[in-house]
Amino acid sequence: MADVARLAGVSSQTVSRVANGHTSVVESTRRQVLNAMQQLGYRPNSAARALKRGEFRTIGVILFTLATTGNSRTVEAIAAQAAHEGYAITLIPVAMPTQDGVLGAFTRLGELAVDGVIVIMEVHLLDAANLTLPPGVQVVVVDSDAGDRYPVVDTDQTDGARQAVRHLLDLGHDTVWHVTGPAESFSSERRALAWRTVLQDAGRVVPPVQRGDWSALSGYEAGLRLAAEPTCTAIFCANDQMALGVLRALHERGRRVPQDVSVAGFDDIPDAASYLPPLTTVHQDFAEVGRQCVQGLLDQIRHHTRTPGTVLVPTTLVQRASTAPPPRH
Repeated sequence: MADVARLAGVSSQTVSRVANGHTSVVESTRRQVLNAMQQLGYRPNSAARALKRGEFRTIGVILFTLATTGNSRTVEAIAAQAAHEGYAITLIPVAMPTQDGVLGAFTRLGELAVDGVIVIMEVHLLDAANLTLPPGVQVVVVDSDAGDRYPVVDTDQTDGARQAVRHLLDLGHDTVWHVTGPAESFSSERRALAWRTVLQDAGRVVPPVQRGDWSALSGYEAGLRLAAEPTCTAIFCANDQMALGVLRALHERGRRVPQDVSVAGFDDIPDAASYLPPLTTVHQDFAEVGRQCVQGLLDQIRHHTRTPGTVLVPTTLVQRASTAPPPRH
C-alpha cells in the first residue's frame, strides 16, 4: 500500500479509501490510485480486511440439489442480488436431506468464514420433524414451513396453484386432473393441496393424483395414463417440465391440446412460451425471491436481530394457447 501511495503521490489513507470503495475520494485521485495499483500488481488483501472489520462479504448457501428448476433459478437470483450488494456466495450442496447433513454444512461454512447463511430446503428432512439450526447464526430459509421459528422466503405456491385450477374451471371444465411432484417436496405438497381445495370448494370431483418427480419423463408417463381417461379434459401439472412430457403423451395418443385437453403448468420457465402449443403456466418471480433472501439476511447481519415469519412472493398466471374451453360432446 505504501508503494502504491508513493507512485500515485497520495497518502496511504487515500489508497485505503480507494481499495475499500469509499465515495469520499475525488474521481481524478481515484483513477490515479487505481492506475498505480494496476502498474504495481497490487490487490487488496480481502482476508486481512475481513479480520479487521469482522465481516467477510460472503453469504453461504446450503441446498440439497441444483437439478430442479426452482432451486437452480433461486440460486442464480441469490447470486445476482448478492453481487449487487457487494457480496459473494459460497455454495454447499448436501448429499442427503437430513438434520445431520444440514448441521455438517453449517460446520463447513463456519470454516469457510461467511457472514450469514441462506438454506434452500425444498424437501422435508428425513430424520427430523422440524428444522433445527445452530443458535446465533444469521439465517434465511427458502421454501419451508419453518416460518414460526426462522425468517422464511417463498413463492406463494398456494395462490399460484389456485389461479391455475380456477382458470381451468372458469373455462368450463368439469374437473381438473393433477400431475404432482415428489411427495417429500414442500412446493409439490402446497400445489397439490391448493388444487384439491379449489375442486372441493367448487363441489367438483377430485380425480386421483398422478405422481411425478419434476422430470419430463415422469410427466410423459402420467400423460399416457391420462390420455386413456376419456373424461379427462383439463390437466394441471406441478411444473413446466412435467407439462412438456404430458403434451408429448397426449400428442402420441391423438388427444389434441387444447381442443381435446387443456394443459397448464407451473414455473414459467424460459422455454414455456416455445412449447407446442405455448404453455399456460404460473409465473414465479425468482429475482424477487433472491432479492428478499439477500435483503433479509443483510438486515440481520447489520442489526444483529432475527425475526421469524414468512415472506410470500406473489405469482401470476400467464395464459397462452395450451388451455381452452372443453370440447362439446
